[in-house]
Amino acid sequence: MSKLRVVSQARSSKSRSSTTSLAKQAESEANKAISLDPKDAAAYILKALALDLQGYKTSALDSLDIALSPLAAKSLTDKERGDALFKRAELKVSVNRRGGRVDSAIEDLTKAVELSADNGKAFCLLGECYEIKKMKADAKAAFEEALKVEPSSNVARAALDRLGS
Repeated sequence: MSKLRVVSQARSSKSRSSTTSLAKQAESEANKAISLDPKDAAAYILKALALDLQGYKTSALDSLDIALSPLAAKSLTDKERGDALFKRAELKVSVNRRGGRVDSAIEDLTKAVELSADNGKAFCLLGECYEIKKMKADAKAAFEEALKVEPSSNVARAALDRLGS
């Protein structure tokens, strides 16, 4: 079974114990891949996804930091790097909605949408971060971009309604 398929199955599992078991399996596979090629960012991203599914958000952040380090990031396409930046920002926001984490998440998301302009979720999260920082105009602009990318985005539409657009 492919490593990514295990993470996908863990995400869609209805049972918490099955999710945890599959996530641990994916983490183990990622660790094997890392031992074979410590410069392969994909293995660190897989490990981060598995750790996140197990509830280990700070460890998942650490793994994404390694994946996005100059040594490993060279193995990623722009889109993959953008997706990894989005995931790291998502984790940062979920761990701490105040201060530096939000500022750092905004940096990641700004770069993520430059690299992968079709990521509506990244634009939505960027808008949410701007809202947290009380930057209403920037938040509106981010949510409007999200709607351009994903016209059916209920999150972006609700946010724009909330912000008075």
